[in-house]
Amino acid sequence: MSDSKIIVALDYSTADAAITMASQLDPQRCRLKVGKELFTRSGPAVVESLVSRGFDIFLDLKYHDIPSTVAKACAAAADLGVWMLNVHTLGGGAMMRAAHESIGNQSDRPLLIGVTLLTSMDQTAFEQIGLQGTIADTVLRLAKLADESGLDGVVCSAQEAGKLRIQHGPDFQLVTPGIRPENSENGDQHRTMTPAEALAAGSSFLVIGRPITAAPDPMAALVDIENSLL
Repeated sequence: MSDSKIIVALDYSTADAAITMASQLDPQRCRLKVGKELFTRSGPAVVESLVSRGFDIFLDLKYHDIPSTVAKACAAAADLGVWMLNVHTLGGGAMMRAAHESIGNQSDRPLLIGVTLLTSMDQTAFEQIGLQGTIADTVLRLAKLADESGLDGVVCSAQEAGKLRIQHGPDFQLVTPGIRPENSENGDQHRTMTPAEALAAGSSFLVIGRPITAAPDPMAALVDIENSLL
């Protein structure tokens, strides 16, 4: 298992493209994220293929349904040998507890984390769906519910990582998308930080996509980011 804090997002539509990118990376230097499009088009086989190549896989499907359905989905994901999977905290405590129970307590079980609010969400979008208060307060409240429900951590913006680290201590995993190295474009992410800023703020793992996968030399881009963390 890798000890890297970098998770490379394989935001591709085909298994061939994802595996081609993975072949340019070192499984000892990064982990990989498989999301909805790739999984929907290519299915469990692409996850099993990447696992067989030695990569730790974050299966980013954000399960959100009734407790029994989410529990069965999480158990199926665990059977694929993934390193980490996630659910939406807005599904509530009963759903998260069922998910936690479904993957067992063995030492080799996957990490189970909760999505608080998507990093693409700004205050306008937050209010459009009927939520009140601030994004930061809502993230703290949902993270507390996730912790109480047995989850190992949350997906969050790096901008919320500091408060979450204080609230939950050193063992709570904070997985942060929206990570952009200096001089890169933000894309569709609104709440972003550089890798070094995110780690300093309390992030456990950094999800990075296009700055690595769109680079002429993805491994060199990964090494540059590693060096920025020294």
